[in-house]
Amino acid sequence: MVEVAGREVRLSNPAKVYFPKPGWTKLDLATYYVEVADAALIHLRDRPTVLKRFVNGIMEDPIWQKRVPARVPDWLQTATVAFPSGRTAEELVAGDAAHLVWAVNLGVIDFNPWPARRADLDRPDELRVDLDPTPGVGWDEVRRTALVVRDVLADHGLRGYPKTSGSKGIHVNVRIEPRWEFLEVRRAALALAREVERRAPELATSKWWKEERHGVFVDYNQNARDRTVASCYSVRPTVDARVSCALEWDEVPDVEPGDLRLDTVPERLRTVGDPAAAIDERPGSLDSLHELARRDEEEGLGDAPWPPHFPKQRSEPKRVQPSRDRDRPAQRGRIGDPQPGGPPPGVRGGLQQGFGAKPRSGQGYEHEFDEG
Repeated sequence: MVEVAGREVRLSNPAKVYFPKPGWTKLDLATYYVEVADAALIHLRDRPTVLKRFVNGIMEDPIWQKRVPARVPDWLQTATVAFPSGRTAEELVAGDAAHLVWAVNLGVIDFNPWPARRADLDRPDELRVDLDPTPGVGWDEVRRTALVVRDVLADHGLRGYPKTSGSKGIHVNVRIEPRWEFLEVRRAALALAREVERRAPELATSKWWKEERHGVFVDYNQNARDRTVASCYSVRPTVDARVSCALEWDEVPDVEPGDLRLDTVPERLRTVGDPAAAIDERPGSLDSLHELARRDEEEGLGDAPWPPHFPKQRSEPKRVQPSRDRDRPAQRGRIGDPQPGGPPPGVRGGLQQGFGAKPRSGQGYEHEFDEG
């Protein structure tokens, strides 16, 4: 039994090895989360969180579980999440360190929360920038791209909080006012991704199809509803138990993700502090990024592809691999912007009908979801 946050939490098989190379156990993981709880909960509190369960450690694939088990402690906090099918799920909402240890007991290694809080699950209060290097792209390119993201956000009145992903990339979290639904947050993220590519075309790409990508992919689709990423201070399922760790911007050019691990981050928090501690203090507005999106749309750039399991959007280009698209439209829009689609040539004066609209019902046609 682990005493934490005024509660006793059962930890079964505490000696079970989760990370074979360093030999770290379930108890080591639980101890880590108790030590970093104050910082970790800033990014988890009031957010529904998917249970990603590694019941036998990192050497086996995880079980993704949206619903908490039928029998849970009476103090456990949850939120009811609704899906387009009409079904609902009670998802974990980590309110204190006891919730973290409870989740670790189920095999959770990294926490994957929603970008919205349970008070209003339709309006996110976080825009997420996910920088994902394509094969062969080095870590230095990721760091340099993150600095471009910082500048674009600043030019649009927003403060980004960078963190290592704990894997190959960097995340930048942006606290925003919860005024916009998911479609509009994603629209702002797409405009941001395209602007990053315009400013650093040799480094970054906003192209969805892997065959068209180069450099570092700015994944705007992480802002679609029901998408989650590992939260700040989550341990990742890597051989050396790397942590998705908050950074100061002046640390980004020299940071090495292998230095930020389960065994080093608690001491870093005690000595350096938490660079993301103030993330909730000044939520920003998406108005400026939406103006950028409007300019793109009026100049011929429509929506960009969605993940294949999402409903087909009215203004979205065809969901077919570009090399297999025989009647792919010619490039339109401003130089340097990669996505075709949007209003046909000659359409002017505001948004074409359907831009920013809610998704239509139905799932489209099977061939439109073909990723090859």
